[in-house]
Amino acid sequence: MFSTMTLFSNLNRLALFIFITGFSLAIYIHHNVDQTWLEQRYVYDIYQTDKGVNAYKYKGEEVEITDVVSYQTSELNQQHLNQLNQAPTMKQQWVIDDNQSLFLLKPAFHYGLWSLLPAFITIALCLITREPLTALFGGIVVGALMLGDYDLTDSVIIPNLASEGAAGLLLLYLWLLGGLLGIWSKTGAAQAFAHYMTEHYVKGPRSAKLVSWFMGILFFQGGTMSTVLVGTTVRPLADKAKVSHEEMSYIVDSTASPIAAVIAFNAWPAYVQALIFVPGVSFLATESDRIAFFFSSVPFSFYGILAVLGTLLLSLNITTFAGKRIRAAQHRALTTGELDAPNAKPLSAKELQRCEVPEGYHSHHLEFILPLITLVATAVITFVVFESPKINWAFGAALLLSAFIALGKGMSLMDLIDGFGNGLKGVVMASVILMLAVIIGTISKEIGGGLYLVSQLGEHLPFWTLPVILQLITMVIAFSTGTSWGTYAIAFPLAMPLAWAVCQSQGLANPEIFMMICFATVLNGSVYGDQCSPISDTTILSAMTTGCDLMDHVKSQIVPATFAAVMAGLLWTACVYFLA
Repeated sequence: MFSTMTLFSNLNRLALFIFITGFSLAIYIHHNVDQTWLEQRYVYDIYQTDKGVNAYKYKGEEVEITDVVSYQTSELNQQHLNQLNQAPTMKQQWVIDDNQSLFLLKPAFHYGLWSLLPAFITIALCLITREPLTALFGGIVVGALMLGDYDLTDSVIIPNLASEGAAGLLLLYLWLLGGLLGIWSKTGAAQAFAHYMTEHYVKGPRSAKLVSWFMGILFFQGGTMSTVLVGTTVRPLADKAKVSHEEMSYIVDSTASPIAAVIAFNAWPAYVQALIFVPGVSFLATESDRIAFFFSSVPFSFYGILAVLGTLLLSLNITTFAGKRIRAAQHRALTTGELDAPNAKPLSAKELQRCEVPEGYHSHHLEFILPLITLVATAVITFVVFESPKINWAFGAALLLSAFIALGKGMSLMDLIDGFGNGLKGVVMASVILMLAVIIGTISKEIGGGLYLVSQLGEHLPFWTLPVILQLITMVIAFSTGTSWGTYAIAFPLAMPLAWAVCQSQGLANPEIFMMICFATVLNGSVYGDQCSPISDTTILSAMTTGCDLMDHVKSQIVPATFAAVMAGLLWTACVYFLA
């Protein structure tokens, strides 16, 4: 006990030392390190109005273009920026070049290698504390001080939280998703569905695993909520069918985030699109463009596809790619009936399996199926009609339908609101982490970490090596921090400008395909690292909800997950080499 307490005390001291060092360096950088200014070109779809004036669309509004100057005379071209000793006086300017191309110039800067300091501090603190909330906040503080923003609340946090994107994310993740899951918990809808499946379809270990795999596909929202809902729903039927806990935890974990990256009618595109804007890239110019880009890149989510296929093979009792530990666990459960390994210490999950259905209320499996069908149908139909899925509409429709069904069956309004409130409570901490991740992503972009990497690597990196490099970097970050979404906030603002610079400097024939593949490597590499990390919330919840020992789950899962990651890396390399 003493040695354990001493270890934690030393780690806390190290974390405090790193934060204070980062704090001091940030102040030093702001006052003593010169900013390197670079021109940034923004390309829009320009058209002429009825008045014959050039204009473009921005957030659905028509904006007319005035005061256009030649590129050579602009104060924001690179030649002029190289001569500056301070920040330029202009924030943007429309220019026209010798080819009569019209584009918007904006200045941006970086602090050299120091631009990576907020990301480094965040990763280091997460490695040491194993707690993403304080790590992200530490990175935000360091980044804000580098920019000279000492008023964290009024100058940094509130403006970012007051943005339209942050408000939409809170609405979706906190109110709609949390509320829907809370109502399902109150009505017992998921448990009723599991009972129905057990009565009609589960006849043995293989069918139990197939049902579990199928439910993992149905709950394609990803993250902790999917893990908890699937894990708690399938554990009773899997235990009854004598499926080992190592197998079940792997199936639950590997059909959570991996499937969310493939069936992306969820909160992921709304969050990720805010992180992947690259100046001068027309197909990433608007929010709808970036969401469409996300969906276009889905066919390149090779790790997600292979991870889900791997769990399907295991569900069919094909263990060729599952590794020795899972094969041994399957043999143990079939021959001895023991669901856990000897000396295993399964995580308790009683609080996650508690049913709070009001007395006298009779749950029905259709209370789960109908809202889920409504959710998926709304997302797909709006995607077809508007070329971008209306995720808020989909979750809102499912939430309202669940509430109306419950009220129509006699549940009191008080019980319904209680269930809704419990659902909100369950995602509050995750929502706070998401908001901090958005803020640090914005700060990292403003400080210019991506610009610095572009200037260092963009002209020298062979294009076909970039996808695997991005995959390895994000795998390490996510494994170390235990969060895929936090990794996105760190990695995307660095990776996407770098990928675009490689496209431009090496003259790739299909730059959009190259960008899609690089995007997919960041998305999927982060999922792998999060999925395999022992400090990840989804890893812990997968073990907890299925009753598995945490380290048994980590050690048994890492083999098939790594196999899928290696295969994905080879496919990405082949695709960029032959397609880009």
